[in-house]
Amino acid sequence: MADDRQRSRRRGQGELEALVLSALREADGPATAGWVQERLGGGLAYTTVITILTRLLAKGAVTRERAGRSFAWTSASDEAGLAAHRMRRVLDAESDRGAVLASFVTGLGPDDERLLRELLGKFRSEPGGSRSEGDN
Repeated sequence: MADDRQRSRRRGQGELEALVLSALREADGPATAGWVQERLGGGLAYTTVITILTRLLAKGAVTRERAGRSFAWTSASDEAGLAAHRMRRVLDAESDRGAVLASFVTGLGPDDERLLRELLGKFRSEPGGSRSEGDN
């Protein structure tokens, strides 16, 4: 019975997106939804793969080009890029960006805080590294 529950476990949307992106990054070039479906195995429906690819397209994480009557898909972002996009969407949805960022930073552990400081210093020292609030 436990095996049945494991097989029928529902994956979260983010998990499926990560799997699809991973499959696309492994492709030698643009890949069809059918190729992604086959690569992932596990009985995912073709329509589910198309839905995930379409969501990723809306997020700017993949691109597509016409391939006959279908589309060929290419990863435009890695997992870190997709996570950063989700973080920006959360930040953009809040009215007090400063409070959100302050809360985020105060919740960081010492290693993450040090890494963030290093990254901010690095980007500030690069030409054009200082970004205004309107730049996303």
